Amino acid sequence: MCFGEAVTDSALITVDGAAGVRLNVIRAGRPGAPLVVLAHGFPELAYTWRHQVPALAAAGYRVLAPDQRGYGGSSCPEAVAAYDIHALTGDLVALLDAADAERAVFVGHDWGATVVWNLAQLRPDRVAGVAGLSVPPVPRPRTTPTAAFRKFGDDFYILRFQEPGVADAELGADPRATIRALMAGAADAPLPDWLTADDLEFYASEFGRTGFTGGLNWYRNMDRNWASTAKVPAPTVAVPALFIGGRADPVLGFTRTDRAREVVTGYYREEWLDAAGHWIPQDHAAEVNRILLEFLDFCARTTDWGGQC
Repeated sequence: MCFGEAVTDSALITVDGAAGVRLNVIRAGRPGAPLVVLAHGFPELAYTWRHQVPALAAAGYRVLAPDQRGYGGSSCPEAVAAYDIHALTGDLVALLDAADAERAVFVGHDWGATVVWNLAQLRPDRVAGVAGLSVPPVPRPRTTPTAAFRKFGDDFYILRFQEPGVADAELGADPRATIRALMAGAADAPLPDWLTADDLEFYASEFGRTGFTGGLNWYRNMDRNWASTAKVPAPTVAVPALFIGGRADPVLGFTRTDRAREVVTGYYREEWLDAAGHWIPQDHAAEVNRILLEFLDFCARTTDWGGQC
């Protein structure tokens, strides 16, 4: 049996001492309990998981939710290459080391999902299970991502994000309007029920302070990531895997969801949320929590994932 008082706090945790990179991490749950790491996407923060952190901790799990590299209270290195997939997955492994945990179940949304899917192949020894929200597991494309996205036209947002400084200035000119446009549908749109004025203010304040360059640099490494992952330690994802998607998510309009079994060879569960868009940890929190808890229970019963006592 594991002992220790349940905690909810935040801490700056060093993940790359040589580069001086630290992550601001929300921590919750009982020390020694099975560990769950929550990885947000763009343009989000650890705050995105505000509905999941208490629910998972109340169910008996230990939870770490970082502001990922380039976001919020975490370090924002200047070099674009400092945001490649090896640095991003390395940050999450370093959190396990700091927590004295051998393995964790990793849950990612949007870009965070891409990171945790890659982590399951780059460091399978540290992954007990993996869940991707809004981004499914997809096989490696035959050509570079930017070349593949050309079919959508040169003004496709991922291509516009590639040139340093351009999207940074556009998005950063009015962070509040940017967040509102992305999460509510337009800069002058009414706030949806799941996004309060205080929520919007928190996001706007943080991105007003940091800008969007850190997150945009993740996109600027897409071709570099493609080149550096031609060979990975695990050719497929063999640990239990979960995908949750929204049927009204525009991202899934250009992302293949029918090729998951080319990537995942172990247990795989797919769940679709009706009338849900892209921001499902926030706009369909109760359903997401229910599905995640069922998945975590499955991982606890069928793998050697567990607490460190």
